[in-house]
Amino acid sequence: MGPKLRQYWTLTKPGVVALIAFTAVIGILLAVPGVPPLVPAAAGLVGIWLAASSAAAINHLIDQRIDVVMARTAHRPLPSGQLRPRQVFAFACVLAALSMTVLVLWTNVLTAVLTFASLIGYAIVYTAWLKRATPQNIVIGGLAGASPPLLGWVAVTGEVHPHALLLLLIVFVWTPPHFWALAIFRRDDYARALIPMLPVTHGVVYTRWHVLFYTLLLTVATMLPWLTGMSGPFYLGGALVLDAVFIYYAIRLLNPPSERFAMAVFGYSIVYLMLLFAFLLIDHWLPPPA
Repeated sequence: MGPKLRQYWTLTKPGVVALIAFTAVIGILLAVPGVPPLVPAAAGLVGIWLAASSAAAINHLIDQRIDVVMARTAHRPLPSGQLRPRQVFAFACVLAALSMTVLVLWTNVLTAVLTFASLIGYAIVYTAWLKRATPQNIVIGGLAGASPPLLGWVAVTGEVHPHALLLLLIVFVWTPPHFWALAIFRRDDYARALIPMLPVTHGVVYTRWHVLFYTLLLTVATMLPWLTGMSGPFYLGGALVLDAVFIYYAIRLLNPPSERFAMAVFGYSIVYLMLLFAFLLIDHWLPPPA
């Protein structure tokens, strides 16, 4: 991959988008009893990936002045001068147009509409407004980031099912403890950039308690697939173990052994979500009890 191509690839935030695509795939596979229809499933995944990549590029564009002063982001293509704003804008527009084309032609209009709404929600409502407006930015803006499993489900069924909304709810409640753990570790960066993240406006101790509260709330949310009959005992057992470990991390974060422990919480939250959705899928494919 050439240097210029690598910069465009960086704009798409491939690590973040990979997790988004993974949750979308789980939504696609959970939506039907057997193997989902190939064309809408593949088109749904590609369309969601393209839209998420477009939103990531717009995030780079809007946050370029912030990225300059944050150590974590100063090396990105725009603040480092490797790409120009108009190049990033054109790239984001092309990705968005391709996404909508794929979704309209090979899935359904509802998926395209919901995906576009999610793109606008993250790229414009969250990045351009909420991120700078309120310390609850990630709570409110997290709705757009929680939509991929719902979008995947709709891509192969054409309808918004209550079980798909449960998947959205789980990711929505997972987002605050996931992101606030990172924000605790990067508090000085956010303060320097004048971004009102919760650790900046209310302090680290306050944010740690919020991480614990949302982790407990997440535990309740992850019980809903079992309580509603969406999933069975295999999922329940896996979810209980994952939740117990997450609660341990959140409690330990109240009096952490080191400043880097917040990053351990952040890292576990990613593993947690991937394993939780994997348990959902395995449970879905298990034969019903005799």
